[in-house]
Amino acid sequence: MLSKAIVFVLVGGAAALDNGLAKKPQMGWNTWNTFGCNINQQTILSAAQAIKNSGLINYGYEYVVIDDCWSVKSGRDGSGNLVADPSKFPNGIKWLADQVHGLGLKIGIYSSAGTLTCASYPASLGREQQDAKLWASWGIDYLKYDNCNDAGQSSQQGNINRYTAMRDALLSTGRPILYSLCNWGVAQVWNWAAPIGNSWRMSGDITASFDTANGGCPATGSGGYLCSIMNILNKAADIATKGGPGGWNDLDMLVVGFSNLNSDEQKLHFTMWAAIKSPLIMGHDVTKQTAATIAILTNRNILDLSQGTWSVATRTYVRSNIQLWQQNSPDNVDRIVIVLNSGGSDQTLTVPFSDIFVNDSGRQAATYTVTELWTNTVTNSVKGQISVTVKRHGVWVGRFHPSGTVSTSSVSSRTTTSTTRAGGTTTTTAAGGSQTKWGQCGGIGWTGPTTCQDSTCTYSNPYYSQCL
Repeated sequence: MLSKAIVFVLVGGAAALDNGLAKKPQMGWNTWNTFGCNINQQTILSAAQAIKNSGLINYGYEYVVIDDCWSVKSGRDGSGNLVADPSKFPNGIKWLADQVHGLGLKIGIYSSAGTLTCASYPASLGREQQDAKLWASWGIDYLKYDNCNDAGQSSQQGNINRYTAMRDALLSTGRPILYSLCNWGVAQVWNWAAPIGNSWRMSGDITASFDTANGGCPATGSGGYLCSIMNILNKAADIATKGGPGGWNDLDMLVVGFSNLNSDEQKLHFTMWAAIKSPLIMGHDVTKQTAATIAILTNRNILDLSQGTWSVATRTYVRSNIQLWQQNSPDNVDRIVIVLNSGGSDQTLTVPFSDIFVNDSGRQAATYTVTELWTNTVTNSVKGQISVTVKRHGVWVGRFHPSGTVSTSSVSSRTTTSTTRAGGTTTTTAAGGSQTKWGQCGGIGWTGPTTCQDSTCTYSNPYYSQCL
């Protein structure tokens, strides 16, 4: 059981909610993008069974989230409780939750911080404690909380008040319920949501479009819709570092598996959502998915960008149709380099190390083994620059590992860390004295215990040897 006390931790210098959830970005599936309001008991059961049978469950996809339109539209019962539509859910949500749990998965529900949901069903504004208690009694594990019909409380403080009320209600139940805020990025949610929720939508609703302009995106106080992949990605670039363990920028659901997008576009989309550490919530029909779709969603190299120990990706530059994004390993030695091509034709280009290891002559001079993460192509003895071919609407993703000893120096407002690597041994000293870190071991090659102190994790790949 969760403590009813509200606990906050420091993440990236900001206070963040610590309810024990979303230490890594959550993964799962949601009904809306495929089924909209056309959902029922069998929709959920079939999807849950498909997630298990396809093996997606083994890659971390664990939440099965029921979106809007699940309740009786006419109102609440005589006690003021929400009621599952008996024509859609004849056995009720608690029974359905038990079935989903029996498959080894978790279940989510939907409401809005307003008088009605976006599809005009009963919502939870002013009813937070009652609704949270009901969901907990049903065995709900996840709440997606929308922003429609806000009763005029659309200011930043109004948003804070409405979403905080549900946070407190969920915590008071004593049940661990992941809290996913969905206010479409209005009122600069990324600046205030960390102490409130486990993730927060930073844009309007996604559509299966690579880069099509639409008047409904960006979102306003009245909503946002039909946001393309590139539109959302370019919005996320300026706020990527606002997320961290326990609370993440949510770039909206995945549109992998939708035929509007070709394979390269889907790979770009999945790569960037993983690297920016957005929640990875699938939206396609998992009961009819192709082998190609599953192959994208289960690429362990790319999933590690999300679920492993890499930093949140940040954008280094935009040059015409080319973008350069990067992620660091915990010790700031290994590097993920992503070259994105949003243009209309394939491009071959050379990326100098001065663009990658900016203002760091030691790393610029080093020699690297580079592994391209989609193809697992390994290139040895890369020095000074790297030449890559990037497909139209595609990405090249490389993991740079120094071939020998390399010395680095990184300076932040909080610590100065010097790291020397040779022979698979890492020594880290934090400015101002020693620092003990507790956390979970993770990342590629993890073979050790689930908890660690300092660097006691054991890895088959020695350059993943840090606590999270």
